[in-house]
Amino acid sequence: MAKNKFNAAWVHRHVTDPYVRQAQQRGYRSRAAFKLLEIDEKDRLIRPGMAVVDLGAAPGSWSQVVRERLAKKGAQGIHGKIVALDLLPMDPIADVSFIEGDFREAEVEKQLSDLLEGQKLDLVLSDMAPNMSGVSSADTARVMHVCELALDFAQQHLKPHGALLVKTFQGSGYSQLVEAFKKVFEKVSSRKPAASRAESSELFLLGRDLKHQSSK
Repeated sequence: MAKNKFNAAWVHRHVTDPYVRQAQQRGYRSRAAFKLLEIDEKDRLIRPGMAVVDLGAAPGSWSQVVRERLAKKGAQGIHGKIVALDLLPMDPIADVSFIEGDFREAEVEKQLSDLLEGQKLDLVLSDMAPNMSGVSSADTARVMHVCELALDFAQQHLKPHGALLVKTFQGSGYSQLVEAFKKVFEKVSSRKPAASRAESSELFLLGRDLKHQSSK
C-alpha cells in the first residue's frame, strides 16, 4: 500500500511539474535540460566553436541543449563538436556523435580519440549518477566515485582554459570533492538551478581553468 501511495505521489508530481511540461513542449528528452540551460545562462559555458563531451548522456537532453547552443544561425549543422558517451543506448541526435560504452575502457577511449582527431576539449559535462541503494555511506561512496571519474577524465582531455560541470549531492563527502576540484581547477563554484527540486540534495559543481601542475 505504501509503495502504491509513493508511486501515485511521484506520478502526480511528475505530471504537474512545470519543467516536465516545458520539456515536452520544447522537445527535450527530460526536464534535466533546464538545469543546464540555467547554469549556462549564468556561466556562459557553451559557445560556438567548442568541442564538448557529455558523460552519462542518455537520454540526451544535455546534448540537445549543447547542440542548440552550437547550431549555425540560418544554416544546418553546428559550429563545433559534440560527443555523447553512456553505458546505455541513446536515440540519435543530429550532429551529436554517440559512443556506447565505458569511457575508462581502451576501445571507447580510441573511438573518442578518433572522433576528436587529437583535439582537446573546451567543456566536459557529467550528469552521471550511480544507482542509489538507500544506504547513505554506500551511496556517498558511489557518488564520489562517479564524480572522481569525471574529474580524472577532464584532467586528461580538457584544454588549459576548459571547464568541467558535474552533478553531485550535498552531504557526506561533498567537501572532499570540492577540495579535489580545487586541486585541479583555478576556479570552483557550486550551482543549484531552479529546475533542481528544492527538496533534493542535488548540486552541480563547476571547475574552470586547469591548474598548470594538474594539466596532462
